[in-house]
Formats: sequence, C-alpha cells, structure tokens
Amino acid sequence: MAAAVVVLCTAPASTDRAGRLGAHELARAVVDERLCACVNVLPGVRSYFRWQGRVDAADELLLVAKTTAAAAPALRARLVALHPYDVPEALELAVADGLPAYLRWLGDAVAPAEAP
Repeated sequence: MAAAVVVLCTAPASTDRAGRLGAHELARAVVDERLCACVNVLPGVRSYFRWQGRVDAADELLLVAKTTAAAAPALRARLVALHPYDVPEALELAVADGLPAYLRWLGDAVAPAEAP
C-alpha cells in the first residue's frame, strides 16, 4: 500500500481573468489528471494573512486533496501552475493510518491509468 498524504490548498471560488482556475476547477483538474484520488472543497473559509508587508483577508474555499506521497510533488507543482495566486498554499500532511480498503483505493486511483 502506498503512503498516503493530504495536501491542503486554499483558492478563490472562481476562475480569474487570466484563466487561472478557481477552487472547483482546480479540484476537478487534479483528479482528472490522477494526481490525487479525491478533493474535498470546503466553503466558508475566511483567511487572514500577511502579504507584501500588510495584513490582508480573503474569502476562500479549502481544498483537501488525498494523494500518495509519491504523487504529492507533482500535485503541488500542478497546483502552482494552475492557481491564480502568486504563492498558493500547498501544505502536505502525512497520514499516519487509515482504513486499509480506502488506502488501497487511494493508491489505485492515483496510479497511472493502464494503457488500452
């Protein structure tokens, strides 16, 4: 069974003018690309942060992506490429344990698709 990790990423609700993706589109893209097995999109996040020398705030959505430790670097790189922020949040948390059937499913869902 592959080691599982959770990657947290906040994002705005909608795609920006430059075509960089909002939270729902980000979630769909990384699951479609098999970089993670599942992404939960949680609404109602109000973030307060220090940016460019001042404290700012934003209404965001929280992405909770479940993936493998092996796929996490590619997932983070893809989030950076698609994300509208200059410095998106991408925090990787190790999963200590879980339901074996779920962890097997997670590993299978992230594995590259077999060629026909």
